[in-house]
Amino acid sequence: MESASNPVPTRLVVHQKSRILEVEFDTGACFKLPFELMRVYSPSAEVRGHGPGQETLQVGKRDVEINQLEPVGMYAVKPVFSDGHDSGLFSWEYLHWLGENQEGLWNDYLTRLNEAGGSRDPNAPENIPLQQKKGGACASH
Repeated sequence: MESASNPVPTRLVVHQKSRILEVEFDTGACFKLPFELMRVYSPSAEVRGHGPGQETLQVGKRDVEINQLEPVGMYAVKPVFSDGHDSGLFSWEYLHWLGENQEGLWNDYLTRLNEAGGSRDPNAPENIPLQQKKGGACASH
């Protein structure tokens, strides 16, 4: 039996038009997670790096969509985003954490984006230098 500290989704709905993933948990909690928030906070190594300080700021993700939402066992889902990103496994615990913290996470993301001179818009010219700097530890292996 799951405890309140390990919530399990009872319903997942992908709303393509509004770009929202609606997640209802067995605890009664219900969150509406924007696709953009999920993409910029993907738990993948491409986004988070392999340790503290290795995160890669995601730019130009305003219009990102989820093309597919694949189940991973009984513990996670793997979204396939329209920009090709598909390596993040969103555990139930992580989805719940995103939902509980989305306002602070979003504000932090906007602050970091502003400080870096980046944009949420996919074709913004200011994103090009940021994307070129990205490099990425995973690109070499």
